[in-house]
Amino acid sequence: MAASSYHHGNLRQALLEQAVELARTGGPDAVVMRDVQRAVGVSNAAAYRHYSDRHALLAAVKEHAMGLLGDQMLEALARIPNRGPRGPRAVARLRATGQAYVDFALAEPGLFRAAFTPGGPSRTDDATPTSRHPFHILGRCIDDLVTAGLLDERKRDGLDEAAWASVHGLSVLYLDGPLATTDDARKTVITDRLLDVIGAGIR
Repeated sequence: MAASSYHHGNLRQALLEQAVELARTGGPDAVVMRDVQRAVGVSNAAAYRHYSDRHALLAAVKEHAMGLLGDQMLEALARIPNRGPRGPRAVARLRATGQAYVDFALAEPGLFRAAFTPGGPSRTDDATPTSRHPFHILGRCIDDLVTAGLLDERKRDGLDEAAWASVHGLSVLYLDGPLATTDDARKTVITDRLLDVIGAGIR
């Protein structure tokens, strides 16, 4: 698309969308400002008016990817029926977020790597709204466990991070570790076992 065809304010979004596509196919290393501006069809000067350098563009990609991960977790939560005893429902919600987290990593490895590349969004201080941030979504599920009486508030400290580390660690093993060559059926079994253990530990 030629630069002249852009309406005011659209170029920044177009640059981000192209950068996201590069990250989707090649991970964070594929996000190169020159490639992005060439694909969009604008000059270096035009691109740099919206993103001062590659780091600024990559930070936007990281934020976007983190939000997409959070959206997938929220969609999984929305599929949990809002009926029945509160305790089992709270456990089901926690499990759904963990499953969605791993599913996103496997379906979108490039964006998952981009979201957590060094210097990317952190647990609490990035620009991703808390309503869409994976850590805060997980935290709200653990709040539900406390409210439902399944988790003693005195044992809450550190559980958010521990649960996050469990599903994140497994995701990284699947993508870049010794479980990368494991077939899909085996990954399903392993993921189920991890989520079983987390749920059993809470109960």
